[in-house]
Amino acid sequence: MKKIIKIGKFAITNNSRPFIIAEVSSNHKQNLNSALKLIKQIKAAGADAVKIQTYTEDSMTINSNRPEFKIKKGLWKNFTLYQLYKKAKTPLKWHKQIFDYCKKINILCFSTPFDEECSDFLEQFNVPAYKIASFEITDLPFIKHVAKKNKPIIISTGMASLKEISEAIAAVKSVKNKNLLLLHCVSKYPAQSKDYNLKTMVELRNRFDLPLGLSDHTEDFITATTATALGAKIIEKHVKLNDDNSSQDSKFSMKMKDFKVFCELIKKTHVSLGHIDFEKKNQKDSILHRRSIYVVKDIKKGEKFTKLNLKKIRPNKGLAPKLFFKIVGKKSKMNISKNQPLKMNHIRF
Repeated sequence: MKKIIKIGKFAITNNSRPFIIAEVSSNHKQNLNSALKLIKQIKAAGADAVKIQTYTEDSMTINSNRPEFKIKKGLWKNFTLYQLYKKAKTPLKWHKQIFDYCKKINILCFSTPFDEECSDFLEQFNVPAYKIASFEITDLPFIKHVAKKNKPIIISTGMASLKEISEAIAAVKSVKNKNLLLLHCVSKYPAQSKDYNLKTMVELRNRFDLPLGLSDHTEDFITATTATALGAKIIEKHVKLNDDNSSQDSKFSMKMKDFKVFCELIKKTHVSLGHIDFEKKNQKDSILHRRSIYVVKDIKKGEKFTKLNLKKIRPNKGLAPKLFFKIVGKKSKMNISKNQPLKMNHIRF
């Protein structure tokens, strides 16, 4: 990846730290005040952006009790799709207040639309980017529609085959949008670290020469910090209020008290990568504690240096230890008192 992709004022480059997205999803529990409280805490925790989801139950599915519309296992067992989306949605009438509040406290806000109409609805808020959810990666007409807005577009790749990922990328490129980022994702809720196969993220980055990130559905810190060490440029995490144990996504969302630590770890992991440094200038003071050659017995002028009157010890004030056996057998040019560092002008060559 050679180009810069900007989301708001945050520039994603080869050397940038990960752009940290806090996903609110349904963790507002159908209460606008809870949503705003969560956003305030997201800002305090150190995230770069808040992300919500934009859909209605009628734009997602139909109100049907046919077997294929019923969820048979997992967190949302026994819900119909319509019931789930009705309960989990972020009401469209809240959007203005959410975007206005994010602007007020100075944190980026954008959304995942799930259909063309909702993506058009979001344009009024001048969103800095769009996210395409994993479940929509095969809806190529929708992806093209969003890509035509010429905003950065983040596509999550959960469940997707390499062919499907390639087709989604081609759809974005076909409308000349070059601001494309991918998120490696596992569509399990919650997922475990072992499910993530993070080498896949690296392979996708190398194969498509695009900035890659992680959509993290685990309940731990290790997957995201490891992804950061492997070069992830975006980290997305579902978050919730500390007392939330009942919202639709709470089982795979991180409490805010932990999310603050999570953000700090992501940033520290990136800092620890640093840059290629063989000069090691920040370690110069420690060089004093290397070994060097010292005189450990009084030596007279003309006397030979031996293993008995020389020793390799700390600190590093004498000649380098690698010269020890080149010096043994040579003669001294002067009298040398013991406990002195050996110098080159002491030796007759």
